[in-house]
Amino acid sequence: MVVAYSDYRVSDTAWAARIPAHWRTARLRYVARVCNGTTPSRDRFDYWSNGTVPWLASGQVNDYIVRKARELVTLPAVKESSLRVLPAGSVILGMVGQGKTRGMSAYLAIDATINQNLAGITPAKELDGRYLHYMLIAAYDFQRNYGRGGNQAALNCAIVGSFPTLLPPRPEQDQIVAYLRAQDAHIARFIKAKRELIKLLTEQKLRIIDHAVTRGLDPSVKLKPSGIEWLGEVPVHWELRRLKFLASNTTNQTTTKASDEIYLAMEHVQSWTGVARPLEGEVEFASTVKRFVADDVLFGKLRPYLAKVTRAKCNGVCVSEFLVLRSRKEIILPAYLEQLLRCKRAIDLINSSTAGAKMPRADWTFIGNVRLPIPCKDEQEAILDYIEIETKDLDAAIARTEEEIKLIREYRDRLIADVVTGQVDVRGWQPGPEDVVDDAALAALGDDQDDVSDEENGYGEEN
Repeated sequence: MVVAYSDYRVSDTAWAARIPAHWRTARLRYVARVCNGTTPSRDRFDYWSNGTVPWLASGQVNDYIVRKARELVTLPAVKESSLRVLPAGSVILGMVGQGKTRGMSAYLAIDATINQNLAGITPAKELDGRYLHYMLIAAYDFQRNYGRGGNQAALNCAIVGSFPTLLPPRPEQDQIVAYLRAQDAHIARFIKAKRELIKLLTEQKLRIIDHAVTRGLDPSVKLKPSGIEWLGEVPVHWELRRLKFLASNTTNQTTTKASDEIYLAMEHVQSWTGVARPLEGEVEFASTVKRFVADDVLFGKLRPYLAKVTRAKCNGVCVSEFLVLRSRKEIILPAYLEQLLRCKRAIDLINSSTAGAKMPRADWTFIGNVRLPIPCKDEQEAILDYIEIETKDLDAAIARTEEEIKLIREYRDRLIADVVTGQVDVRGWQPGPEDVVDDAALAALGDDQDDVSDEENGYGEEN
């Protein structure tokens, strides 16, 4: 049952119209320390029994938890470098980045170091870190652009420190946090179940595609040994060709994007499906990007096990972590090349060649020499038609499930906004037997994309 407070007043913050009459407001810098971390003192060294502390980049911020750290930094290295440590109970906020990265927040349940693209917010006693995190979610659309004008591309600690915050009495903050965490637990269980369904549907779809592009459609066709361990036997009339003879690896670089072009980073392409959600309009680049044209196939060489493979529907630019492959259309159709490169066995092979423990990348020298089974173009078209028909219902089921996740997320955003701004009074709420909060299970609330290009987020840069 929704209950409102008995008395409200007009808020003096731009992002909340009215708040309960007894709530205070203050600039964030008056109730928290805002900086890029704090220098660790000697007595804190004994706190970490293993002598290491997680290092976080802005790509590791999502709307609930901090993902697994990319690197563990030894404490002497922290002391001797410009890296600084934030204590547990702090909140981190993304200050740069395209898409949703800027303005995303996460609550730190652990001590951690952060890079220069993150603001570290350590609350004073008057402000609870988890409540602050929920408040930043509620004010996301406002605070990610707060104080930015002219050509300023990013937030900074001074701007973050001037952000207007809402301050219920501390016991009410604690109650708000308890209530929202319980609701998050229900939502997380729902999302996890839906993701597991999507995984099963996707696996079924991949089996259909894998068999079609490696064996064809005729079950009675005569087969021949391919001589390739991962491939096995293939139809006797198919050719085996190296990828570099099927498509060119184009490397046309630029620092600009036309208004009618799209921008694709790794996080804009969905794993295994090829669904792309690009950025349009004005985009700021931290480094050079690659140009691509319609029908080019983009293959993510960073962490290839994620299968970030998509075929461009229009012209655009992409980050350098994509190979831009332009098919020789007289030999292979672009749509067929896309399906072939997303074949799980091909992905597994390419992934086995990667170098680098922190950011494994595949190299074009290896990828270009991968031998692939190629039928004639008429058979390619028939296989593509078959895949479309056989996976149509699976695609529809996946889309419906993703829409359900989207709707529950929208409900969560609305609920957080209503509770954090005092439109709903939860002071009388008491947890029931189903309101069990499991911090590990809450990971399901994280961003659906499981990676962001570290190159874009300053990974490995001087802090």
